[in-house]
Amino acid sequence: METGTGAAPLVGFTIGVTAARRRDELAALLRDLGAKVVDAPTVRIVSPADDPILRRATERALDRRLDYVVATTGVGWRGWFGAAEGWGRGARLAGACRAAVVLGCGPKATTAVRASGLREVYSPGSDSRGEVLAWLLERDLRGRRIAVQEHGAPAQGFADRLRERGAEVVEIPVFRWGPPDDPGAVRRLVEQTVRHEVHALAFTSAPAIGAFLETAAAAGRHAEVLAALRADVLPVCIGPVCARPLADVGVESVWPERGRIGSLVRTIAEALPARARRELDTGTRRLVVQGNAVLVDGRTIWLPPVPGAVLRALAEKPGWVLGRPELLRRVWADPGTDEHAVEAAIARLRAALGPYADLVLTVTKRGYRLAVDP
Repeated sequence: METGTGAAPLVGFTIGVTAARRRDELAALLRDLGAKVVDAPTVRIVSPADDPILRRATERALDRRLDYVVATTGVGWRGWFGAAEGWGRGARLAGACRAAVVLGCGPKATTAVRASGLREVYSPGSDSRGEVLAWLLERDLRGRRIAVQEHGAPAQGFADRLRERGAEVVEIPVFRWGPPDDPGAVRRLVEQTVRHEVHALAFTSAPAIGAFLETAAAAGRHAEVLAALRADVLPVCIGPVCARPLADVGVESVWPERGRIGSLVRTIAEALPARARRELDTGTRRLVVQGNAVLVDGRTIWLPPVPGAVLRALAEKPGWVLGRPELLRRVWADPGTDEHAVEAAIARLRAALGPYADLVLTVTKRGYRLAVDP
């Protein structure tokens, strides 16, 4: 994937990665496309084999006969069976599932069920749990025992609907989320989001979003984070279920059609340049302003965050004069920032541009503009 200038599509962009699982893969794919990555997992995955809550839930499920067993995710199902094997309960769990009606929520869950030597009775073509729930609700569930393998966080309302119909539901919490290993990294990502120093945040689970917003609230930055996510910082989610906590607070996000890491990266690589890329012509040079980078004469110049934000503001109105008050409003999150900060940022911008410093012109007593025809 290349831009028209021959540069990778995410050159100039800084992206916050909040994933706990497969974060190294996600970060590597983003870097391959030119991005800088801020690694700040907002949650920690509890290993199934070491999880006493999962073990107790498994023992409870095996206590008496199960009528239905629901596999919601492939990796969660494999994690459950792997942990049970380690506890010496693998054969007993397989036997309990063999005697029950096994349901798979989509192709990946079904593949995992079959790999464990079992066969599903029903599985929809999509990963939607809603279709599996509808299938169950068509049956008489009074007195039935149902084990629901969960992954990360329970599906909102799934178990409750079954209990309303008289079923006993045993929720099997595989890969639960715990507090992050490095809370300081999450707090720093909150501050970078408020200051618009990251251009996108990548989320792969709803709990990761919840933990990020909780950290922002604890730091007194909740409203500012939401304002940033509604403006210049693009939230990109793995899918609509992941995005729900943002939708609940009025933040729109984007997600790929397929909930895969590769698809998530492609969505970022398409969405960010589409909204934050400016191509300008000075008459003698063609330049591209993209994130915190300038691509000119075949060179890529990375800029510090604040000078980069100043250049983006000037590029949004190419050739037009922007006064210090307007630049303060558009670039600095702190309303008490002095106008001298603008002068310092312009000086740093010109220093970073080096031989291209003449791209930024001073208009006496009015402000600054780019050396392009408006």
